[in-house]
Amino acid sequence: MESNLILQHNILYSRGYQKAQRSEHYFPDHALGIMLTGESSYYSNEGTFVMNEGTICLMRRNQLFKKLKKPSPTGEPPTLISVFLDQNALHQYATDNTILKQRAYKGQAMIDLTENVFLTGFFHSLRPYVDHPEKLTAKLAALKTREAIELLLQTGDEFKSFLFDFQEPYKIDLETYMNHHYQYNIPLSSFAKLTGRSLSTFKRDFTQLFDTTPEKWLQTKRLEQAHYLMSTQNLRPSAVYLEVGFENLSHFSTAFKTKFGVKASDLSTNTGLRV
Repeated sequence: MESNLILQHNILYSRGYQKAQRSEHYFPDHALGIMLTGESSYYSNEGTFVMNEGTICLMRRNQLFKKLKKPSPTGEPPTLISVFLDQNALHQYATDNTILKQRAYKGQAMIDLTENVFLTGFFHSLRPYVDHPEKLTAKLAALKTREAIELLLQTGDEFKSFLFDFQEPYKIDLETYMNHHYQYNIPLSSFAKLTGRSLSTFKRDFTQLFDTTPEKWLQTKRLEQAHYLMSTQNLRPSAVYLEVGFENLSHFSTAFKTKFGVKASDLSTNTGLRV
């Protein structure tokens, strides 16, 4: 059974299923994590990043990922410890250490830090709290968070701009962004933030640009992509609905039947159905 154990508000122990599981993630804060068992593959526009047992990764905030978690070859479920470096903690650290405003970070969104022995030791120090979460007090968690920041800053100069670039996403081209990210099943408020807009401005700009509401456009776009994948690659609905951004198979099947007049399960490469 999948479970998430919050050791403290920003420190999480996650234990997955003993079978492959797909999910989607939006990281509003930086995340530093280690894969304890199993495997997690992260897919984004930047490419694919695979975390195997022992892999340590730093993930950039305001990123969208699709994730596939798999058990280890011996059947152990995927388990992960993550430390989220939230903006309040980073602002406080910058103030306490007189860190000036940093240039915009332009590097990779996911950085492999597996070879860093100090971070390996850092995560080793967190493992006892999985069995004794009551021992990880809020004060200790704050100290561990600052320790993680210190270790990252010792790793290289580029981590200063990674951590302390406090700029929020600026207003970007909405059409290009949505056509590249429509398959992510996230709230409209997250799409708004990632395109540098308030929710009300996002909805207004979207309607002016696409001449329809975001909800209607997203459903149509996802259904058309699902139709394309099934009709050209002979994929089953169960292999497609998560990929295109639907939350569950039942909703996808109903919406598909309504739009195309046939059941998704009946669609094959020979139907001749056109969108």
